[in-house]
Amino acid sequence: MSSTDAAGTGTDAPATERIIGPVLFLDDLTAEAMHLAALFIVPHGQAPGPVTAQGQEVPATVIARYRRCDIHRARFALPLAGGSYRWEGAAHPVAGLGADALRLAYVSCNGEETGDMEREGSERNAMWARLRASHEAQPFALLLHGGDQVYADEVTHGHPLSEDWPDSWPEDPDPAAMEGLREHLRERFLARYAAIYAAPDLAALAARIPSLMQWDDHDICDGWGSLSRAATASAMGQAVFAAAREAYLTFQAAAAEGDLPPRFADPAGGHLGWAVHGAGLRLYAPDLRSERGRRQVMGPGGWAMAEAEAARASSGHTFLLSSVPLLGPRLSILEYLMMAVPQMQKYEDDLRDQWQSRAHRGEWRRMLELVRSMAAADGQDITAVSGEIHLATRTEMELGGGRVLNQLVASGIAHRPPPAAWARTLGTLASLGEAPLPGHPIRIRPLPGQRHRYAAERNWLLLERRGARWSASWDLEHAGPTPPLPL
Repeated sequence: MSSTDAAGTGTDAPATERIIGPVLFLDDLTAEAMHLAALFIVPHGQAPGPVTAQGQEVPATVIARYRRCDIHRARFALPLAGGSYRWEGAAHPVAGLGADALRLAYVSCNGEETGDMEREGSERNAMWARLRASHEAQPFALLLHGGDQVYADEVTHGHPLSEDWPDSWPEDPDPAAMEGLREHLRERFLARYAAIYAAPDLAALAARIPSLMQWDDHDICDGWGSLSRAATASAMGQAVFAAAREAYLTFQAAAAEGDLPPRFADPAGGHLGWAVHGAGLRLYAPDLRSERGRRQVMGPGGWAMAEAEAARASSGHTFLLSSVPLLGPRLSILEYLMMAVPQMQKYEDDLRDQWQSRAHRGEWRRMLELVRSMAAADGQDITAVSGEIHLATRTEMELGGGRVLNQLVASGIAHRPPPAAWARTLGTLASLGEAPLPGHPIRIRPLPGQRHRYAAERNWLLLERRGARWSASWDLEHAGPTPPLPL
């Protein structure tokens, strides 16, 4: 598939003429090894050859079946310090995490709400090309995807049962029609993932950098969990969630029901939070969607994992991957305005999605208190990393004793930015300050080298360790790389 065609062909038919892959995922870390999974989207009648790693051939097995293709996976291990594997005669080097010098890339918001399958590929994937060039100059050990890997807002289109969901839906749909809807949704999710993984620049990166992914609302639908309970609890809503969840497990974790990698906290998949520990690093990614409702961000499973991570001794640096920003401006003013102005009420769900919403104030404080306790542990540094808002920014929360919690926001890799006026509006709100924990004020700062608090450019984030010191740098589409920010 050419770069021009990479975003899609204008239809939802998946690219099944050839095998798409390998797409590499990190299943887990142990003291000596990276445990990996390679995913392949395979047209019916074809089969991927085995993966060869450390002198052993590993066959790929089917983990999901679709109308015109099957999804295959091969699980294997490489040394923690790195190595390479071979597939179909090509060698794929993998950098590894065993060295003091370590580079991680963070991306989010790989698409747009409307017409993403019809976008011209070289424009859509321009920042992926920049990320690929950076990797080829100096390789990344991990590729962290912070949410909205696909934009599934249009998967409900084209079927009479779901065409108008979430605005309206049949109360008692015919069972046979529902079965047709489930098939329709599955195939349309497949089409999006196939188009994305076939894009040349992402494909080149995905074959050589193990990915770790957490989902956000657009991986399901716009505002999942912040929509009305009647919409999400309806047969339509539950069908959308089930199809999205299956697609997440298959295409974002190379997993299947009952077969989750060890990094997931709940083997049953009641929530999809995960954590990776090793090589002087902890990556903690809570699931902010599976248990979400209009008045809760996480349920019992997610909070049990959060408490366990807060109590866990972990040397080195912790990155808390929050798919929506953990630290942000005071949103209560905007929420009051939206309730008062009818024309603005359609945006209420967008604010309800945020930790800072009035509806989630208690949970927000609870998470910040856990993060504060994690940062207070001996030998532990912590940084929050987020996406979601289609802007780049950074935030600080004072922890006491001269310590600061940094939050880095990088969004989006493919989503075009909102108008600069919106970024200025958020900057004005940020000037009011916020302190949900007394004595721990939150302040939004410009990126290094930037004048304004929010950068309205497409972007991705570099997290780099040299020796024991970490720094962060954003690559902005027009301004270019920022100077490094010490963490």
